[in-house]
Amino acid sequence: MNRLKIEKISLPVLAAVMLWLKTYIVYKTSFNIKIENVMQELILFINPLSFLLFAFGIALFFNSEKNRNRYVIITSFILGFILYANVAFYRFFTDFITLPVLFQTSNFADLGDSALTEIHLYDIVYFIDVILLLVFIRYKRNFQVFTPMKKVKRRAYFLVAAALLFLNIGLAETERPQLLTRTFDREMLVKNLGTYNYHLYDIFLQSKSSAQRAMADGSELVDIDNYVRANYVKPDKNMFGIAEDRNLIVVTLESLQSFVINNDVYGEEVTPFLNEFINDSYYFDQFYHQTGQGKTSDSEFLIENSLYPLSRGAVFFTHSGNELNSLAQNLGERGYFTSAMHANNKSFWNRDIMYKAIGYDYFYSASDYEITPDISVGWGMKDIPFFEQSVDLMKEMPKPFYTKMITLTNHHPFRLDEEDIFIDEYDSKSGTLNRYFQTVRYMDEAVKQFIQKLKDEGLYDNSIIVMYGDHYGISENHNEAMAQYLGKEVTPFVSAQLQRVPLIVHIPGVTDHGKGKVISKVGGQIDLKPTILHLLGVDTKQAIHFGEDLFSNDHRDFAVFRDGRFVTKDYVYADNTCYSKETEEPTEASYCDQYKEKARAELAYSDKIIYGDLLRFYESSEYRVENQE
Repeated sequence: MNRLKIEKISLPVLAAVMLWLKTYIVYKTSFNIKIENVMQELILFINPLSFLLFAFGIALFFNSEKNRNRYVIITSFILGFILYANVAFYRFFTDFITLPVLFQTSNFADLGDSALTEIHLYDIVYFIDVILLLVFIRYKRNFQVFTPMKKVKRRAYFLVAAALLFLNIGLAETERPQLLTRTFDREMLVKNLGTYNYHLYDIFLQSKSSAQRAMADGSELVDIDNYVRANYVKPDKNMFGIAEDRNLIVVTLESLQSFVINNDVYGEEVTPFLNEFINDSYYFDQFYHQTGQGKTSDSEFLIENSLYPLSRGAVFFTHSGNELNSLAQNLGERGYFTSAMHANNKSFWNRDIMYKAIGYDYFYSASDYEITPDISVGWGMKDIPFFEQSVDLMKEMPKPFYTKMITLTNHHPFRLDEEDIFIDEYDSKSGTLNRYFQTVRYMDEAVKQFIQKLKDEGLYDNSIIVMYGDHYGISENHNEAMAQYLGKEVTPFVSAQLQRVPLIVHIPGVTDHGKGKVISKVGGQIDLKPTILHLLGVDTKQAIHFGEDLFSNDHRDFAVFRDGRFVTKDYVYADNTCYSKETEEPTEASYCDQYKEKARAELAYSDKIIYGDLLRFYESSEYRVENQE
């Protein structure tokens, strides 16, 4: 009797149920998915099931037991691997994989150390269902009888699967209206649709974006152009052209967040030089990174073009052939020699291709530096020798020049050689956070020696030096350790505030000798292009970009993140909640409502420009406004 009951269990259904339960357990243990009510928990629980029933239901059409079993095992492994790949990716990026990320294959070799840090031997448990299925098939006493399923039963099976899908979508739409049209948050999609349906939706989006360029035309720029003109802010007359004809040196400070500035570990300053340098500079303490999955490459795209990165993948990979109107191109047209300096492989983040679109005259990559094992660590050349050799290269550049430098040492997993450690490790449960302070301290020392080298080589006085943090270094996976260091819980409000990165604008003869100033305007990397161009005396009235000059008296305090969160002078919108900066507590949603449309509009307009490659139409557009005041 028991044998007959067991024999009626379908192997495909068993595989689907096992993977369903495993997926839910992974949701709860490996992802930080916030659940606010019973309905959200129910949606999270059921959302993998419909897809899995469809996927394994294909096995019901097989007439051969051997082929059926092979299909079930292969499908279980592939879907299990997709789930595990998201787990490993989430550990490092606190995000879910998108299709464009999978095409970034040229990055994989360089990601080695960081990736291995997030992969553990015990991860074999993520494939326990595949192992169990193999055991069941090998010792298949209860699966001896194989009978192809009749058409009526198959129809009933798929009707149940379809009903579950519609139930899932209905509940998700009730819980989160316009989920598929108005969200930039991948976690929200996974929470409501499930990992597997999310990836199907991602494939749909990729197909849609691929078709957008072919179908785009210049008329789509009309609304965007009108929006940009309506939001243009005039530069401060006292700051416009203050650094005209100087060399421009932009330093990307890898993974540097603002919480380390003027802070310490057990009484030892983390950034002693930068703390002093800020007194001789314009320092923006409410400046936010706005990167997405492209991390450092996104920050480069932001400062060069004053356009937002994409919500999926990296523009450097997905749209490297687009027409741009970059910072480098603007300065090149005015006689500047333009370059990028990064002691890494040319192809990393597809830079060798994208830099041509940006318009650099030259890319100083690993082949232009003398790199030996004793001056390398982690991701490549250490920052101190990188700066030293870079200044030597600057001496040979035509003047004036614009060069963008990208540091490497302060990068996950934040490891140093013994001789480069200047402060003790922090003591928390997060080795990542503990080591982070040490690599930041090393970076600080490297910047100190860099500034001195510029002075020694006669490049300092006639330059303007802009330094900025490119993205976070400590992800939300380390919130418990961060709470220990900060002395308070990392709420969604605090997490948004932790996305602040330093922005330092140093103008010798103007800001040095203690003449610097802390500026607390809310801004982001999107604002760097117009800010820098105005300092160099370059007008931007005709440009299509979304940033505003940070020195302008008309600058609006606003920074939108790629996932839809935003910050204003008085409020922070995060986790679908409006927070008061004064109290750090939730406040009336209406206070943030007036900014939501601006955030959505700018992200959507920027996406249109990128997906449609719309700037290729701009110069020839009849509607382009000339000589606008």
